[in-house]
Amino acid sequence: MLAKLTIDNYALIDKSVIDFHEGFTVITGETGAGKSIMLDALSLLMGARADTKAIGNKERKMVVEAIFTQPDPSLRNICEENDIEWDDTEMIIRREISPAGKSRGFINDTPVNMGTLSAISENILDIHSQHNNSLLNREQEQLSILDAFGDTAELLANYRDIFKRYVALRNRIKKMKEAIEKGKENQEFIKFRLEQLDKLKPKKGELSALEREAEILGDADRIKSELSEAAAGTNNALRYLQNAAATIESIDLDLLDPKGNDNLYDRINSLKIELRDISDTLEGYSEKINSDPQRYEKVQSRIESLYEVMKRFKVKDEEELVELHTHLHDELAAITGDNTDISALEQQLKELAKDLKSAAESLTEKRMEASKKFAAAIMERVAPLGMPNIKFEVDLQRSKMSADGQDTVTFYCSFNKNHPMQPVSEIASGGEIARLMLGIKSIMAEKMNLPTIIFDEIDTGVSGEIAHKMGSMMKNMSEGLQVMAVTHLPQVAANGNAHLKVYKADENEKTVSHIRALSPEERIREIAGMLSGNTINEAALENARALMKAI
Repeated sequence: MLAKLTIDNYALIDKSVIDFHEGFTVITGETGAGKSIMLDALSLLMGARADTKAIGNKERKMVVEAIFTQPDPSLRNICEENDIEWDDTEMIIRREISPAGKSRGFINDTPVNMGTLSAISENILDIHSQHNNSLLNREQEQLSILDAFGDTAELLANYRDIFKRYVALRNRIKKMKEAIEKGKENQEFIKFRLEQLDKLKPKKGELSALEREAEILGDADRIKSELSEAAAGTNNALRYLQNAAATIESIDLDLLDPKGNDNLYDRINSLKIELRDISDTLEGYSEKINSDPQRYEKVQSRIESLYEVMKRFKVKDEEELVELHTHLHDELAAITGDNTDISALEQQLKELAKDLKSAAESLTEKRMEASKKFAAAIMERVAPLGMPNIKFEVDLQRSKMSADGQDTVTFYCSFNKNHPMQPVSEIASGGEIARLMLGIKSIMAEKMNLPTIIFDEIDTGVSGEIAHKMGSMMKNMSEGLQVMAVTHLPQVAANGNAHLKVYKADENEKTVSHIRALSPEERIREIAGMLSGNTINEAALENARALMKAI
């Protein structure tokens, strides 16, 4: 719910901080007092276009900030997707307009663009006037209303799950077929490239091995000579060690070191073993190296062939060349094969189509049942609001499968006897359509988690008992959500749980709008003034007390 609204430097409002409460709040004030200014300020929080003309003091920025408590948990995903810090207890939405016209939006002090601002705010605040019935002008919204009334959530979720899988599989098959068709167009080119790679037969790791071999073959004589020299050195060292071992063995080392040094002989023997192993290894390497000009030429030729093909096929290394070879084989096989995989997937698609049709039929059946009940509920709810001859129907038509099912919904209505039914979206805005909208929203308030609703003079054109019923309807709605109404009618104002008054005053050579909450006694005087005009006498006060007591 909207808990607090701060308006700073906007139009005639210098600075105003307004606290709101649960239930039904009425907002009154003379024409031109600034009621529309407050609503326009709230509209900025919903992404409305900013106008620098609305900035009161051109030397400082204009700020509108609203604090909403207990935000809908469903908004958490949107916040997390946009790196907005989430708070289960409250959400702060702010809009700033600089004198230069720069507009900035914030949610929980995180800067956001206007699209994100609108996406979030429209889920927590709904400003509705008799000239703003967009909810009824879109068939998609009408379908959503019917689904909410008919409690189709479970059926719709099941249908959407099947529809999502059906569309994904259909697109997969389509892409596979497109790839095959595209491949057929390039079949000869693919075969030409494949023949070259089949002839080359590239292998992973081959090029690096060949390059090492070429380096050895290219300098074989020198490497063989140096390996032999190194082996000879180890053999010489081995002979010296053998002589040293024989000498040490002839000496009684205990005479020199009673603690014992007899392990010297063992250590020398260990070195001899290690040197023999090194010598054998070096000689083995030397034996492997042969100065073979023909092999060297063959290796170099293979290296050049690999590099030439890599350059021609524009791959960076031999691994990519091997992967391309495999890919071309697979691509040609797909073109010339029997397409068994596609046939299997198409069979799966047929089975999914049956499941989808069955789910769609169940959803349509539920909607058909709900449409009759909804039409009856609308007529019952709206007829007492001065429209005894109202007729309302829900037209449900089959259409192309979509994420919402196979149905399109159109609301038809007639307000007068012998008047043809016509789509609600084609009915001119006015008092009748506003009352219809009020009836719809009052029903939906019992079915949906609606946001805070502000009705802007939705009661224009009515009076007396009808005005009282509209006020009573809005008060009943407020039992499940926060409802506000800007009104000129005392019958509506008397239904409020709280009452705000908007008024103008001259201050320091300028006119300023103020908004403040009225005390119980002030409410009586305000309603008395609405009943009798400017003259507030005891009779008017008594009538106001009686009106409020009768609520």
